[in-house]
Amino acid sequence: MASDLLAIAASGARAARGALDVTAQNIANAASDGYVRRTARMEEVSAAGGQMRMGDLSLSGVRISGIQRNADMFRQSEVRRTTADSSRGAAELAGLQNVQAAVEQSGVYSAVVGFEASLQALTADPVDPAMRAEVIASAQAMTNKFNIAAGSLDSAGEGLRFNAQAGVDQANVYGGELARLNLRIGRAGADSSDRATLLDQRDLLLGKLSDIADISTSFGPDGSVRVGLGAGGATDFVTGGTAATLTMATATDGTVSFQAGGNAFTPSGGLLAGSANALVEVAGTLGQLDTLADSMAAAFNTVQTGGITPAGSPGQPLFSGSGAGGITTALTDGAMLATAPAGAAIGSRDASNLAAMRQALESGGTASGVNRLLFDVSSKVAGREVTQGALDAIASSASVALEEQAGVDLDTEAANLIRFQQAFQASGRAMQVASTIFDTLLGIK
Repeated sequence: MASDLLAIAASGARAARGALDVTAQNIANAASDGYVRRTARMEEVSAAGGQMRMGDLSLSGVRISGIQRNADMFRQSEVRRTTADSSRGAAELAGLQNVQAAVEQSGVYSAVVGFEASLQALTADPVDPAMRAEVIASAQAMTNKFNIAAGSLDSAGEGLRFNAQAGVDQANVYGGELARLNLRIGRAGADSSDRATLLDQRDLLLGKLSDIADISTSFGPDGSVRVGLGAGGATDFVTGGTAATLTMATATDGTVSFQAGGNAFTPSGGLLAGSANALVEVAGTLGQLDTLADSMAAAFNTVQTGGITPAGSPGQPLFSGSGAGGITTALTDGAMLATAPAGAAIGSRDASNLAAMRQALESGGTASGVNRLLFDVSSKVAGREVTQGALDAIASSASVALEEQAGVDLDTEAANLIRFQQAFQASGRAMQVASTIFDTLLGIK
C-alpha cells in the first residue's frame, strides 16, 4: 500500500511539474505573434488486475496525456477571410488615391479651361500677336499637363505592379515554408509540445498568406494543411510537402494576371486582388484621358487645317502625337493659327474659323470630360474609404474574438501557477507520508 501511495504521489508531482512548465511557457509567450495558449491534458492512470487481485482495477495515479492547443479552427478561418478582405480594400484604396492625385494634381482640367479661355480672348483681336502667342502657350501648357497626368498614372501603375510582384514573391516563400512544415508536422509526436509549436507556425504562415491572397484550407488528421487559391480554392498552391510556384503576368494595358503552378486563378482577396483591381482603374482612367486628348486634338486640328493664317497660308495641325502621354504642340508661332476661313484675304480679321475652333472644343466636351473623370475618381475613392473602414472594423473584431479565445490571459495563468504549485506540494507531502508509513512498517518487530 505504501509503495502504491508513493508511486501515485510521484505521478502527481510529475504531472504538476509538467503543467507548471506549460503554464510558464504560456506566460513567456504571452506577447509572441501567433502563439496559441497550451493546456496540459491530464488523465487517470489505471490498470486492470495484478498479483492476487485478478479482475480488480488498480489505480496508479495521473499522467499528462498530451499538450492541447486552445485553437478554434472556425475563428482562425474567419480571421483569415476578413484579413484578406481588409488587405484587398486597403490596396485598392491606395491605388485609387494615387489615381485621384495623378489626375487632380496634374492640373489637366485647369489647363483645358485656360486653353479655351485664351481662344475666347483672341476673338477680341484675331490678329494680335500677343494674344496669338498666349494661345500657343496655353496649348503647350495643356499638352504638358496631359503628359504629366499620364506619367503620374504610369508611376501609380508601376507602384501597384511592384507591390503585387513583391506579394507574389512573399507568397512563394510562405508556400515553401508551409510545405516544409507539413512534412515536419507529420513526423512530430501526436499531442506533443513540438507539434503544438509547429501548428502555431503553420497558422501564423496561413495568416500572413491570407494578407496576400484569399486562401482556402483543408487540414489532414495529422495537422498538415492543403492550401488552395481562387474561387473555392480550386487551384492548388500547397499540397503535402509540395508548393506550386505563383507567377504574375503583365498585359499591354498594365493590368496583371496570376498563375499557380501554371494554372490561372483570379484572387478575390488580399494584396493581389486589391492591386489587380486598382490597376484596372489605372488603365481605365488612362484610357479615358487618352480618348479625351485624341478627340480634342483631332477636332481642333480638323478646323485648324480648314482655315488660313493672317499671311494667307493654309493652317497646319496644332497638335501631334497620340494619347495623353504622347500629345505635343506642333506649332510654336502664334502667326500659324488659322483663325480666318479658307478664301479670306491676307490679314483678314474674320474670326469665323476661330469660332469654329471654340465650337469644336465645346462640342468635344474636353473640359466637361476631364471634370467628369475627376468626379468619378473622387466618388470611387470616397466610396472605398467608407467600405475600407467597415472592412477594417470587421477584421479587427474577428482578431479580437480569436485573441480572447486563443490568447494568453495572464490572470488565468497566475492562478494556474498557484494551483499547480499547490498540487506539486501536495504530491510531495503524500510522498513524505508514504515514506513515513513504509519506514514505520519496516520498524515493526
